[in-house]
Amino acid sequence: MKVAFVFPGQGSQYVGMCKEIYDNFKEAKEVFDRASDALGYDVAKVCFEGPADVINQTINTQSLLLTVSTAIQEVLKTKGIWACAALGHSLGEYSALVYAGVLDFGEAVKLVQLRGKYMQEAAGDGKMAAILGMDREAVDELCKQLSSDGHIVEPVNYNCPGQIVIAGTKDGIELALDKAKSLGAKKCVVLKVSGPFHSSLMKSAAQKLSEHIKNVKFKELNVPVISNVSADYISSPDEARDMLIKQVYSPVRWQESIERIFNDGFDTFVEVGPNKVLSGLIKRTLGKGIKLLLNVEDIKSMNDSVKLLLRKS
Repeated sequence: MKVAFVFPGQGSQYVGMCKEIYDNFKEAKEVFDRASDALGYDVAKVCFEGPADVINQTINTQSLLLTVSTAIQEVLKTKGIWACAALGHSLGEYSALVYAGVLDFGEAVKLVQLRGKYMQEAAGDGKMAAILGMDREAVDELCKQLSSDGHIVEPVNYNCPGQIVIAGTKDGIELALDKAKSLGAKKCVVLKVSGPFHSSLMKSAAQKLSEHIKNVKFKELNVPVISNVSADYISSPDEARDMLIKQVYSPVRWQESIERIFNDGFDTFVEVGPNKVLSGLIKRTLGKGIKLLLNVEDIKSMNDSVKLLLRKS
């Protein structure tokens, strides 16, 4: 059994996430305390009490999710649960790099707060939308045609077969969704996010982030990590740094990343963090090829997952 940890990104958050684990494990509390020290506010209070509109602000969401995923992974280590590889969706890549020892958590949580701030500032009136039931080539061609007409519309999340997220200007997205429906898309959903993330409209955010990230120490990887940008393994600390900058304005190649790691023999996936968004995407990508697909977000899911993993190991 080859285990990979997968770490969720923005959209998985909810008020009260990780509270049970925080209340029962000192290792989790220590992570939250480190986050509070780094960010200058009571992270546990905001995470557990909200309100939701505060948690859902990009500038807060990203640091909270990184804290939650790191707290859970630290508890899993005490129970003898380790992964041989890691990958994360968008923001989740920071959690993967912390797990792999590339980034110190205290540095990472400050970086993602800045990442969220700069992404929020660059958002303008941009939007994101999910197109369901169209293949990748059709969505790519649709975006290409609209771009040639002067609109900014780009595929930004290749999540799983039949689910692709696009981002761009408000007018461009509206045109794209009308066209997608006429081409036979099963469903089109405008996402409740604050900007056109992972599109070229985020290049100013990436430039601002790069000024900070260049001063952060990146260490050698203890376990392999797959990059969102390349859908391939990160080879060095310098490449990890470069990929985090490019990731801000580049598509998340999640389906390809999961297929790559599965083809390398990884058959067990543990989603470390709130909700089961990535578990759903992995199931739709790999189907019956998965040996175990688990998530850890509270005491029950942790106990159940640990029991299964130790039994199968």
